Amino acid sequence: MHARIRRIRNRLRSRRLLLRVQRFQRDESGLQLVEATIVIPIFLILFAATAEFGRYFYEYTTLAKAVQVGSRYLSTVPVGGAGDTAAKNLVVYGNVDGTGTPILTGLTPANVDIARTGEFPLVPETTTVQIVGFKHQPIFDLGALTKSTGLSLNIDVKPSVTMRYLGQPPPI
Repeated sequence: MHARIRRIRNRLRSRRLLLRVQRFQRDESGLQLVEATIVIPIFLILFAATAEFGRYFYEYTTLAKAVQVGSRYLSTVPVGGAGDTAAKNLVVYGNVDGTGTPILTGLTPANVDIARTGEFPLVPETTTVQIVGFKHQPIFDLGALTKSTGLSLNIDVKPSVTMRYLGQPPPI
């Protein structure tokens, strides 16, 4: 075959190939599927992170309010006797009798720590109530999924409240 004919055929083939490539570049079918596969995992991670933060914030504020109630109760009752047990029950169950279900799953009176500071043991200056040893149980625990303790969202929730000791109920 002549060299000139070969060149003409090669030019025609390259033009056809170029047209196919240009047609492929303009074709957008299936592009939404590619975009969705990129965006959906990011949205799922954001949703899970928001849900976990909301749950942790709920647990922390619930415990902080309960500890505040317990500390307020201890600031008005005499030191000793059943006051500490009643305060722990008030923090955990919401009543001094210790009946019912705990305000949060997994919370026990052993998680409540009571401390008093002051010069005189029977008349302290302040009472401190804090939560110790209570862990947030995440729904989406990255540490368990990846088998890495550094990524675990199983963290301590430990609110604490200190109030002045009044020694008697406030006037009504």
